Amino acid sequence: MGERYNALVEHTREINNINAAAGLLGWDQQVNMPPGGAMARARQLATLARIGHELLVSDETARLIEDAEREIDGMAYDSDEASLVRVFKQDYQENTRLPSAYVAEFTRVTSEAHEVWAHARANDDFAHFRPALERIIALVIQGADYLGYQDHPYSAMLERYERGLTTTQVKDIFDGHKPRLVSLIAAVREHSDRVNDAVLHQVYDIDAQRAFAMDVVQAFGFDLARGHQAVAVHPFCSGTSRGDVRITTRFNAEWLNPALFGMMHEAGHAMYEQGYAEHLDGTALAGGTSLGVHESQSRMWENMIGRSRGFWTWAFPKLQAQFPAQLGNVDLDTFYRAINKVAPSFIRVEADEATYNLHIMLRFEIETGLITGQIKVADLPEEWNQRFEDMLGIAPTSDRVGVLQDIHWSAGLFGYFPTYALGNLLAAQYYEQAVAAHPNIPDDILQGKFDTLLGWLRENIHAHGRKFTADELTRKVTGEGINSAPYIAYLERKYSEVYGL
Repeated sequence: MGERYNALVEHTREINNINAAAGLLGWDQQVNMPPGGAMARARQLATLARIGHELLVSDETARLIEDAEREIDGMAYDSDEASLVRVFKQDYQENTRLPSAYVAEFTRVTSEAHEVWAHARANDDFAHFRPALERIIALVIQGADYLGYQDHPYSAMLERYERGLTTTQVKDIFDGHKPRLVSLIAAVREHSDRVNDAVLHQVYDIDAQRAFAMDVVQAFGFDLARGHQAVAVHPFCSGTSRGDVRITTRFNAEWLNPALFGMMHEAGHAMYEQGYAEHLDGTALAGGTSLGVHESQSRMWENMIGRSRGFWTWAFPKLQAQFPAQLGNVDLDTFYRAINKVAPSFIRVEADEATYNLHIMLRFEIETGLITGQIKVADLPEEWNQRFEDMLGIAPTSDRVGVLQDIHWSAGLFGYFPTYALGNLLAAQYYEQAVAAHPNIPDDILQGKFDTLLGWLRENIHAHGRKFTADELTRKVTGEGINSAPYIAYLERKYSEVYGL
């Protein structure tokens, strides 16, 4: 390509390098860093955030974009060149609305808040976290004012994670599938005695759990030559490049689900990051296109594959061999039903497929209320508990399993939660297309063969990196925008079988 375009690419690589270094420090903060390093780490991350932001919004960036636009004029919309200039220009325009001092302050405050949140969660002490959260929300609101919005200030945050999506659209999507979801849960509840998950609540050696889960995610396609696994307070995936992608999980010695399905989930994210086209690495097109699409990958591998009967037809004998005392006398059908038990629970990341989106709808309502001031931080525990009971029928027994359970608010990630529910919907749409293209995929899964599915995802989802918005990519792959119908139909088929509805 021409000299001007190449100069822009190198400029995006410099920015990416700074952001990657910050990401590595953030990973270390949650996995290795002693608590005493929190204040210094906050300063370090703030400095990197300021430097990266200043480089992004510089006059040099504006000049490089303008020069590259002239040089690539007339190239196809979906070409790498036109896509990189278009996406990077959008990044530039968005970030020029945010002062570098604000970006540094936001990074410092949220970095410091991580340890505050972790301490508050461990000690069930919301009051300890409240001042930090009040400061973060004030900064989020300030950021929304800087960024601008149309229908709702919350849309300014949504745009950071799901470009082009508005608060009104999210509400419409949620309202559109909530009635059938609630109806399904009610039908299951009438027959709740048909499924017992006691087999999952036994003593499971943590080292043995880790070994089995690692075997599973490697079978899926998680490349350990370019990946790493560790333990953290809250499971997450992070990476500096497609050659260095790291996942974490947390273990429960008396419950099999959290670590096993959590690792499948994070591996789904990781395989996306390992799978975008190699020549995009380090550029403005590196990574996933949106968090909704990212979540579609993790939810697909965790649930549509990891909780499927076909998968466990292959995997259950291996799990029995790992835990003969616990599972040696358990049949496949009992285990399959156990891992798919529907029961309202407090912890989002441990929720079953049917009730999961209700957790997200709850957070969406609370976050929009916090941003508009209709909900005060001081009232959050009471507000959370009441809304949770209204929506899921159970009252949290502590703030640790209630308002303090997720890391996102300490990181300032308002607008992030809706993408989890959107990911469920997209996962069903994408999986339908994969099976339509390769009808042998279900049979492959029965044999522990996952490369056909992963190959389809690599070609149709992963390889593009950030070239397309989530809506553009979904229409390219499925011929339509996001649609809840396939997901609801999937749940209804699955739970009709599991519960004999």
